[in-house]
Amino acid sequence: MKRVVKIGGRAQASPDLPSRIASAWQQEPGSFCVVHGGGDQISALQKSMGLEPSFVDGRRVTTREDLEVVRMVLSGLINKQLVSAFAAAGMPAVGISGEDGGLITATFLDQDRFGRVGKPVRANAEVLDLLLTGGYLPVISPLGSEDGNPAEALNVNGDDAAAAIAIAAVASELLLIADVTGVLDENKMLLPNLDASEADELAQSGVVNKGMKAKLQAGFAALAGGVARVRIANIDGLEDATAGTLLTFAQSVIT
Repeated sequence: MKRVVKIGGRAQASPDLPSRIASAWQQEPGSFCVVHGGGDQISALQKSMGLEPSFVDGRRVTTREDLEVVRMVLSGLINKQLVSAFAAAGMPAVGISGEDGGLITATFLDQDRFGRVGKPVRANAEVLDLLLTGGYLPVISPLGSEDGNPAEALNVNGDDAAAAIAIAAVASELLLIADVTGVLDENKMLLPNLDASEADELAQSGVVNKGMKAKLQAGFAALAGGVARVRIANIDGLEDATAGTLLTFAQSVIT
């Protein structure tokens, strides 16, 4: 697999997304998979059910009740909406969850702080290879099976899920698509290149936080795991290899 593309929840709302994904697929069929998010939709459904969304460092605190909402929204709603939109744009899209076929296995990130939130410990790239070899575009919702207890699910941050899949698949690139042009400095200017120590400084100063901090953590974890190239960009990054912020390897990891 050449590329793992993770699309953030807000970027998914772009009306151009299906055609842009289709264009990238037509250039290199069978070369990438898509991992999606859906945080805003999860929060909206939680609130409609009288539940209050809670976050720590950009990661959703997930009770057992919250987990069922996450499953409904990610695997039952958003995944199928994206599959339908991609199919309408001419792509042979197949929607799966990280729970399917042991695609993502995870352990608790920190049960006391986050509840049923997992960090991936392994990904089964064979599942994706079978789909890609058959000519299908895998569209993945970021849930995982609890390690040692596959009957139980864990909510996995979409960026972490995409990084784990990129590592397992030995992908040549992990592309994290956001609703901004890339990582921005204190003056809201795009940083074309960023190493881990520089990213840590931005996080410590509060210039990057929440969702972008989680993207940086996942991106540098992917580099440390052997992924050759990691970028954070907007939707233009699908077709423009120079768009966005290129993360460069450093021994330190953002905390």
